[in-house]
Amino acid sequence: MTITSTHKIILFDGVCNLCNSSVQLVLKNDAKDTFRLAALQSDAGQQLIQKFGIDTSETDSIILIVGETYYSKSTAALKIAKHLSGAFPLLYAFMIVPKFIRNIVYDYIAKNRYKWYGKQESCMIPTTELKSKFL
Repeated sequence: MTITSTHKIILFDGVCNLCNSSVQLVLKNDAKDTFRLAALQSDAGQQLIQKFGIDTSETDSIILIVGETYYSKSTAALKIAKHLSGAFPLLYAFMIVPKFIRNIVYDYIAKNRYKWYGKQESCMIPTTELKSKFL
């Protein structure tokens, strides 16, 4: 897979049901083919985590890589929403809320995601049609 400077990379928890549902939402609403995806647990995900020196004990659910910068937690989620079709870009307005407040809500959901939504035994395997979207 070739990654160009126009692709933004989403790293997600591949065994989390909430994260996998969010990935499906991104795939359905990425009308401009903006994103490429990789599970944190995948080889590509691990290489990017290492390249950027990301501490997965601090962020273990979603990371957005744009060029040589990465975003995590609520900032990553809102920046992703900004590039989706439909009404999702309206969520970007929440960027005016201070990051520490946004991340309190984000961390609460992330901490409870397995309990509320469950966990898979392994990462999802993309269909043939979607393989080009995954690293």
